[in-house]
Amino acid sequence: MEQKGVQLSRETFSCSICLDLLKDPVTIPCGHSYCMSCIQTHWDGEDGQNLHSCPQCRHTFIPRPVLVKNTMLAVLVEQLKKTGLEHKGHDTVSSAAERTERQKELELSRQKIQQRIKDKQKDVKALQQEAEDISRCADEAAEKNRKILTELIRLLEERRSDVERQIRSKEETEVSRVKELERKLEQEMTELRRKDAEMDKLAQTHDHNQFLLQYPSVSTLREDPDSSHVHVRPQSYFEDVTTAVSELREKLQLSLTEEWTNISLSISQTQVLLEPEPQTRAGFLPYSRQITPDPNTVNEDLSLYEENTRVAFMRQKPNYPDHPDRFSYWPQVLSRESLTGRCYWEVEWWGGSVRVAVAYKYIQKKGRSNESGFGFNDKSWALDCSGGSASFLHNGVSSSVPGPVSSRIGVYLDHTAGILSFYSVSETMTLIHRVQTTFTHPLYAGLRFSCDVGCTAIFTKLELNTTETLLE
Repeated sequence: MEQKGVQLSRETFSCSICLDLLKDPVTIPCGHSYCMSCIQTHWDGEDGQNLHSCPQCRHTFIPRPVLVKNTMLAVLVEQLKKTGLEHKGHDTVSSAAERTERQKELELSRQKIQQRIKDKQKDVKALQQEAEDISRCADEAAEKNRKILTELIRLLEERRSDVERQIRSKEETEVSRVKELERKLEQEMTELRRKDAEMDKLAQTHDHNQFLLQYPSVSTLREDPDSSHVHVRPQSYFEDVTTAVSELREKLQLSLTEEWTNISLSISQTQVLLEPEPQTRAGFLPYSRQITPDPNTVNEDLSLYEENTRVAFMRQKPNYPDHPDRFSYWPQVLSRESLTGRCYWEVEWWGGSVRVAVAYKYIQKKGRSNESGFGFNDKSWALDCSGGSASFLHNGVSSSVPGPVSSRIGVYLDHTAGILSFYSVSETMTLIHRVQTTFTHPLYAGLRFSCDVGCTAIFTKLELNTTETLLE
């Protein structure tokens, strides 16, 4: 404690200019004290001709103060020097020498800082150039795509005009045909009316001989050239054309929807700088997604509980309605949510073995072939968890992964970077397996269950304030 008191006294009676004990101490009008030679040198170096300041408080004095030795401070400093002799045998160093050493360290630190500044300036320039390149490429891509889509619109306009022209041409032909039939019918009716008038006149003849003589020629009728009736289809003309065009529209809409997803995905995958994968569980949580099973995909051997958040293998047929997206054979289910960008979710499981997977939406749903099983095709990636061990499957290839594996699995997806990582989550967070590939479509979270009654899994609801778990 005594050493601490001496150290405080040394600081109290040190000159703030040379940082050493006061020598010939003087006190200037503002109350601060310095070595006489230090303050004189300081004032000699100031630019103002008749304006002098205190190095500590910057108070100015006009004219230059007359310096007189502070005898009381001088006595105290001398006593402090004598007191410092309780410290014989200790390693001591003058403040000037210590400052020299620290000054060297300070200069080295400054050099490092300056080098970092230079490096970051280079990075800034590179990023500025990158931004310019991105904007230039975006302008070029926008112009090229504008031309391509404009050409597509032009082709559709041409097809629209062509269909309309054919319809009008067919209209003209058919209307002419109908008009010609109408004209013939009118002629036939005129002839029939004339014949009817002749017959009526003959019928009015009183002379029997005259009647009999004229009867053969008047009563003779020419055979009707078209004895069938005209069949009219009101409001049904060109229905086949409209149906065909409607079918084309539906195909184009479907194609545009699918291809537009690919276009949007291609744009989102255009990323220059890839962010590093988080190093703590807390770092993953901002990317957390709440995953919910899609009832339209769940296999009939699986049951949904707790507002469709919990899935279990029960072999109790829940009598799900027919749906083209339902897995017909494998006990599997996909999520409602499509996954792109950076996503993180966790699965907790018990009572058997579970396969934690991601898959494309268009994975085959019907039949027992490998094309519909998670991990057995090129449309899905899966971590098969059983007991405390696990294996990774993709496209029918199984890879063992280091264990043990906890009953909670964390899944991190960076769709743009093509990274898929599986973690064992407990008190620590351990990387189990990481995939580096290229994803061509949005992904969906998936679960597959062993045929153990009661085998259950749940997509855990994550909170952003969850206690941080370090990675191993």
